[in-house]
Amino acid sequence: MGLLFKNGTIITAADMFAADVLVEDEVVSLIGKDIAPDGHEVVDCSGKYLMPGGIDVHTHLDLPFGGTISNDDFDVGHKAAAFGGTTMHIDFVIQPIGGSPFDGLATWRKKAEVAQIDYGFHMA
Repeated sequence: MGLLFKNGTIITAADMFAADVLVEDEVVSLIGKDIAPDGHEVVDCSGKYLMPGGIDVHTHLDLPFGGTISNDDFDVGHKAAAFGGTTMHIDFVIQPIGGSPFDGLATWRKKAEVAQIDYGFHMA
């Protein structure tokens, strides 16, 4: 059984239009007008917007810097991001002094074990 969002206003990078959205197995499987419920759970989205989640491409979660550590860790930062409509972020990884980039990546993977949204990493 899927989840059917009925009568919403779809927002894309280039357009805005009225339609239904069917989500099956956590994937958007169909966008169209008057999609039949067919046993799916229905959410009435009349007067509401449906749009993709945002991607934050530059974050610093739980990052040591200048003798301090950035305020948000992966738990709190992900909750805040999700409530704001962000569904993925790309976090900055630093390698430890005297360590390898792989050491830094292992540290950030451990920090991300509490992740609640999708994420990726980048290094300098």
